[in-house]
Amino acid sequence: MKLFMCLAAGAGAAGALVVATVPTEAQTAAPPAFAACKACHTVQKGGRNGVGPNLNGVVGRPAASVPGFNYSAALKKSKLRWDDATLDQFLAAPTKKVPGTRMPIGMADPAKRKAIIAYLKAEGAK
Repeated sequence: MKLFMCLAAGAGAAGALVVATVPTEAQTAAPPAFAACKACHTVQKGGRNGVGPNLNGVVGRPAASVPGFNYSAALKKSKLRWDDATLDQFLAAPTKKVPGTRMPIGMADPAKRKAIIAYLKAEGAK
């Protein structure tokens, strides 16, 4: 669904078109790359923790901050904040970014990491 807003200047002046989009269900569907993540994580608001913590709202929050999840000492001490760059680095090589983390699986493909991060952002915005 797209929302269009037109902003026009006074008579005789040039106008500008600004397009704002609202994600559709298809745009927020889990990318195929997230299938591996679903083995351990949920992403729905209020979802349960599994082997890994629920990832709803992960983008922008501090690492090791989901209530009720038993994080590794390494992640608790990391003082990371999950922004795009930090998530990308962690997803690429979790044990390199945070030695001692319990997350053993990384995602080598940068395009897949980008899709996963975009999905996490969209889910967190719902």
